[in-house]
Amino acid sequence: MKIVALALASALILPAAAAAAASAAPVIRVGAPASPIASLTLVPAGSDIAFVSGTTPGQPGQPKPVGTQAQTVDVLTKISALLKAQGMSMGDIVVMRVFLGVDPDKGGHADREGMNAGFKQFFGTADQPNKPARTTVAVTDMAPGSFVEIDAQAVRTH
Repeated sequence: MKIVALALASALILPAAAAAAASAAPVIRVGAPASPIASLTLVPAGSDIAFVSGTTPGQPGQPKPVGTQAQTVDVLTKISALLKAQGMSMGDIVVMRVFLGVDPDKGGHADREGMNAGFKQFFGTADQPNKPARTTVAVTDMAPGSFVEIDAQAVRTH
């Protein structure tokens, strides 16, 4: 009788333990070490996924930060606060889309260099080494004085 009970308990516990171990799998990030972004991120099954809407610089009734780098830092700081409120961090971001407005001070081009300078303050650092996969595109239809809009997806594994 004890053998049957032990066998039954093992049959119930082992699959549960295997499922718990499988759900604790980390997010996999693949990319060149010198690159500020990942080429690929793989999210394990059972993870929580947060979708952050396009976030823009500034606060209502306040002047926007000046320049693409300052606006990137402002936007990423806002995204960080949104994630923190959900128990997540910038290190949990797995993919981002960055929309850059054309800057008349840059000959009518998007300031990718300024955006990357702001971006690198949040990703691939000693304090936060994770890098998201990212797409960056230039757009012509942004609000006056706005040069950055970013949306993101973040993952929390169990």
